[in-house]
Amino acid sequence: MRILILGGCGFIGSHVVDELIASGHEVVVFDRYPERFRSPLPDVQFCQADFGNRGELEEVLAGGIDVVIHLVSSTAPQSSNDDPIFDVQTNLVESIALFEMCIKHHVRKVVFISSGGTVYGVPQASPVPETHPTLPLCSYGITKLAIENYLHLFHLLHGLEYVVLRVSNPYGTRQDPHRKQGAAAVFMYKILKGERINVWGDGSIVRDFVHVSDVARACLAAAESQYVGMCNVGSGTGLSIKQLIVALQEVTGKKANVNWLESRNFDVPEIVLDCSRIERELSWRPQTSLQNGLVDMQNWMITNIKSTKL
Repeated sequence: MRILILGGCGFIGSHVVDELIASGHEVVVFDRYPERFRSPLPDVQFCQADFGNRGELEEVLAGGIDVVIHLVSSTAPQSSNDDPIFDVQTNLVESIALFEMCIKHHVRKVVFISSGGTVYGVPQASPVPETHPTLPLCSYGITKLAIENYLHLFHLLHGLEYVVLRVSNPYGTRQDPHRKQGAAAVFMYKILKGERINVWGDGSIVRDFVHVSDVARACLAAAESQYVGMCNVGSGTGLSIKQLIVALQEVTGKKANVNWLESRNFDVPEIVLDCSRIERELSWRPQTSLQNGLVDMQNWMITNIKSTKL
């Protein structure tokens, strides 16, 4: 298949590219910038443009695309509430424009990466199944949920196939530790450098950390399948922020210097995903343990980020 990856030069996207190439697919990447942590891949067609550049995007789609994997997001949970109008305009509106172009140019399927960490809001049960009520606490989650619903609408109206993957908290190699999002990478980098870690709250909030290679395999399975619908993607295991810090100290052999801050009102206390549906529908289950994933991330960080000093 000829597969277009929107956001294919980012953290998750670069791993999806690797997975698709290894499986023999033709890959086209659409992104604002080339990959930061490695040179361009020779077997990948690259279009450098903003997601909102509809002319460039339509030109790529007109060239013949079987599946679109949509990874683009202009906001993060922490920043989305600051300007929800920007969040809606750059993510929801442009996604609807994408779906219209997909219909026009006969794209068979869209795989959309949603947020298993934000769309459910405060869990009423744990682990959280896909049937759980959706009451997001941030604009980021609301926008993701709206995009999911528009995908379902386009399926009903136009027959556009789709798979929504509600991903929990991905971590792993090529995750930029200089960004605010991605606790595992940010904390590891600061521990290696001997810098202070900022933790919102008392560290008791629980998250579901899933390795990026497992997320990439889920994207491949969704693209190749005949399944239409939505699935959680996570490890199925909860880990508190305090436990994450302990695990990072064990892997790095260094003590964390933690700055405890007041809790934030949009942080849900616990989110662990029930991933039985994706195992049943796509024969997917996580393969990388937290220990192995953190070791790999440390080795990559030391080798590839020059400012990391031991």
